Amino acid sequence: MALSELEEMENDTDNLDLELQQGCGSALRARERLNRLEEKLAHQEKYNFTGSTIEAYVFKFMTEHFRGLNLSSRMAGHGEKHRHTMNFPPELVEGTRERGVEQKLICIYIHSPCIFQDAHNSSVLNNNVLGAFLQSGPVAGLSRPVEIQFWHDMVLDDSNATCVFWQPGASAGSTGSWSWQGCETTHREGTVICHCNHLTYFAVLLQLPAGALSPAQLASLTHISTIGCSLSAAATLCTLLLCCCSRQRRRDNTTRIHMHLLAALLLLNSSFLLSEPLAASTEGLCQVTAALLHAALLCVLAWMAAEAFHLLLLLVKVYNIYIQHYLLKLSLFAWGLPTLAVAAVFVFKRDTYGYHTISTSEGHRNTTIFFWRLLALVPKRVPSSRCWLTSLPAHYATLCYASLILLFNTLVLGRVMMILQSIQRQKGQARKDWVTVLGLTCLLGTTWGLAFFSFGIFLVPQLYLFTILNSLQGLFVCLWYVTVHRQSKPGSISNTSR
Repeated sequence: MALSELEEMENDTDNLDLELQQGCGSALRARERLNRLEEKLAHQEKYNFTGSTIEAYVFKFMTEHFRGLNLSSRMAGHGEKHRHTMNFPPELVEGTRERGVEQKLICIYIHSPCIFQDAHNSSVLNNNVLGAFLQSGPVAGLSRPVEIQFWHDMVLDDSNATCVFWQPGASAGSTGSWSWQGCETTHREGTVICHCNHLTYFAVLLQLPAGALSPAQLASLTHISTIGCSLSAAATLCTLLLCCCSRQRRRDNTTRIHMHLLAALLLLNSSFLLSEPLAASTEGLCQVTAALLHAALLCVLAWMAAEAFHLLLLLVKVYNIYIQHYLLKLSLFAWGLPTLAVAAVFVFKRDTYGYHTISTSEGHRNTTIFFWRLLALVPKRVPSSRCWLTSLPAHYATLCYASLILLFNTLVLGRVMMILQSIQRQKGQARKDWVTVLGLTCLLGTTWGLAFFSFGIFLVPQLYLFTILNSLQGLFVCLWYVTVHRQSKPGSISNTSR
């Protein structure tokens, strides 16, 4: 090939790389440039190009000598183990096994959102698209699929990330679309693995369920959670200071448990408010903040369980119950175990914590997200950063932990309601105790159960209700404590010591 032709292709590749860096403007024009590049690459004997947004490779081989090929992208920039890879099996040329037949494999890796845009403006994982094709023609129906691995640092599963391939439009000027047919998706920690029985351009499509949030809804929920957490943090701090400065030196265990819960809520709200600004700092500081946020969440859940257990003793056992070092044992359970678990994970598997990313249904970036959705494990999309869990097993473990506590609290609430119904004859005191127990248990437990109704038509209403109730949880507890607990008469349930 003449040197001038090679230089011309180099210039075309450089221009396409530069255009992709600048946003490319028109997806149709960028695809036309890409098509011309594919045609020129098919006439190359061997070619390697690595740019900022595009890589191109040409491999020439004889069909009878082909034993498979494993190719890695250099654009990931996160070390060898984090590179995107394509693994081509020997069956790639199973239809052309005649001896002496020459084949060329063209591979193109693209890191840009603007070439492959469908009518829905769908978003793909990290804007990475990996493509491959043979010079001899289309490849489909492979008995052994091509394996494509996409590295990521998010929490993804089959519900929000699916392997797809690009299907061009019927006419030259029409928009193409993403299709999943012929591809299977497998998720591992930090990797999405696609097995596809044909060659073309592949990506991981980020999906949201029906009723997904718009940027405006996400922004309003973000404001609600930020304001709610700020009010809760201020209210819990004031209540704790008021309790410490109170002349009442002798406090019963009920009051002490409430104060421990308020302290845990203060820690949770404060660490949440810090998690987003610290996401822009060093990785180490972000990991520490994420670990603190995780520990605070686990402690809040544990103290909610402690409140339910204490109510169970007060209302069910009532008489002749004495537990030695009762508050110390509760503290070891609610403060000690979560802190120990998080410390162990931080020491032995620190990469469990770090930058967690989320975005909207339209793929628009947002710099924050209401924290309470993290418990519900709906980090549906990427890309905005907050310091939080990056490990899918850690998310599942947190969800199981929260589920067990919510189940226990719900059972206790049901038992308490049965007891209160049985003493309706004492309407004055029973009614007061009913308000006390119901308010305490609902605000400190059952409202978190709304996280499990985030599907279908319930998604958006549930999100608003869940965010309002739980971001303001600290404020509600403080108001309840001031208006009910501190004004309760001697001998009432809320004033009983243990």
